[in-house]
Amino acid sequence: MPDDDTGEAPFWQAKSLDQMTPAEWESLCDGCGKCCLEKLEDADSGEISHTNVACRLLDIRRCRCTRYAERRRFVPNCEQLDPGNVHRFTWLPSSCAYRLLAEGRDLPWWHHLLSGDHELVHRVGASVQGRAIPERRAGPLEHHIVTWPA
Repeated sequence: MPDDDTGEAPFWQAKSLDQMTPAEWESLCDGCGKCCLEKLEDADSGEISHTNVACRLLDIRRCRCTRYAERRRFVPNCEQLDPGNVHRFTWLPSSCAYRLLAEGRDLPWWHHLLSGDHELVHRVGASVQGRAIPERRAGPLEHHIVTWPA
C-alpha cells in the first residue's frame, strides 16, 4: 500500500525490521499493553499462561509504561524487544506489530500507522484498557489467567 504523501511503500513494508531506525521501530508499538501483562511459565512443559495482571509500571488507562526509558532499572526481568530477538518471544500477542512483521504479515487495520488514530486500538478492544488489574492488587497470579491477550 503506497504512502499517501510519497507514493512509496510505508517504511514497515519497505524495510526489514533490522533496517528500521530506532524511531521507526518504536512507532510500531500499537499501545495495546498486552506485552506488559504478567505471564506464568509451566516449569515442566514451558507452556505460557497469560494473566490480566499489569506490570507495576504500566499505566492501565493509557496502556503505556510510566518509566519506559528506565524500565529495566525498576523491573529487571522486563524484556527488551529488538529486531534480532523478536522471534524468540513467542508469547507476544498475535496482533503485535513486531510479531506480525517478523512473520512476514502486515499490520492490523486498526493499527495507528494505518488508521492515523492512536485510540482506535482501545475502541476496538485490542488493548488491555479496562481489562487489566494492577499488580499490587492482584494476589496470586494463578487466579488471573486469561485467554484474551494471546
